[in-house]
Amino acid sequence: MKKYLRMKIFVYLLTFVFAVTIDWLIPRLMPGNPILVLVSRFATLPESAKVVYSYLTKAFGLDLPMWKQYINFWIAFFKGDLGISIYLYPKPVLDVLKSALPYSLGILIPSILASWFVGNTLGAVAARRKRLDSVMLPVMYFITGAPYLWLGILLAYFLGVVLRWFPIAGAYSFALRPHLSWVFISDYLKHWVLPFLSLFIVQLGGWAIGMRNLVIYELEANYVRYLETLGASRKLIRKYAFRNAILPQVTGLALQLGTVIAGQVTTEVVFSYPGIGYILTQAILNQDYFLIQGCFLFIIIGVLIANFTVDLVYMALDPRIRYSYGGEI
Repeated sequence: MKKYLRMKIFVYLLTFVFAVTIDWLIPRLMPGNPILVLVSRFATLPESAKVVYSYLTKAFGLDLPMWKQYINFWIAFFKGDLGISIYLYPKPVLDVLKSALPYSLGILIPSILASWFVGNTLGAVAARRKRLDSVMLPVMYFITGAPYLWLGILLAYFLGVVLRWFPIAGAYSFALRPHLSWVFISDYLKHWVLPFLSLFIVQLGGWAIGMRNLVIYELEANYVRYLETLGASRKLIRKYAFRNAILPQVTGLALQLGTVIAGQVTTEVVFSYPGIGYILTQAILNQDYFLIQGCFLFIIIGVLIANFTVDLVYMALDPRIRYSYGGEI
């Protein structure tokens, strides 16, 4: 078991270094020059623009050879410095991500967990009841095929514009500033409902269809027939079928939670929700090397932690895997 964990940790470290290297390189291969975007905000005369351009290029270290920029990146990374955002100059990238992260987590974690729980419950029930299955399956296929962008626009139009039940933009009213009070919390929750619903509804269909198919597969497996031959109760058989069917769903849940930091870009853009997905979009549009690589760095760390967690959870849930690595059943 210990040897397995050491090997896994080593593989994940190598993956992390490779992924972060790609993350650092890709923004620098994009066409355009981010310093020119920044200079256009400060300098109006050609003479002053040249001076500012030269100063900012050196300040961001972009005048150095690529190999030296790469080494400097790792040195700064181990010091906890992700650089200065070009798009939101002079804010540090880490501060920008810290301010955006709570908004992404605030809509994505509840929507993922709620859709996972409700979807698996509906799927497991539908697998055993043909009437419910015949009604639920087409609806879930339609829901899971609906793009986040399209559904977000529909919800914003009908619930926000036509019925005026919820606001359609931002995480809170523009007249407010984040603070701990019932006024702000109630306002935040009103803005939270539409992004949450758009994510919950689309994800619900995928979980329900997946669980329904997995339960049907398990109920037709050989071990179920063997248990039936032994006279096992239907309740016990369903319990074993559900435990085996839930394993792939746990994997999917962990992987989705791993990418939660990325946010749902389309949903956050539709509702102008200031999460990391929205910040990433703005960083790409403004060619902000440092903010782009900072956003993807959070995503890489989240995905790797999620995958490692899946390995540990699988060993805890499935005794066969635990036994194969030297544990006890």
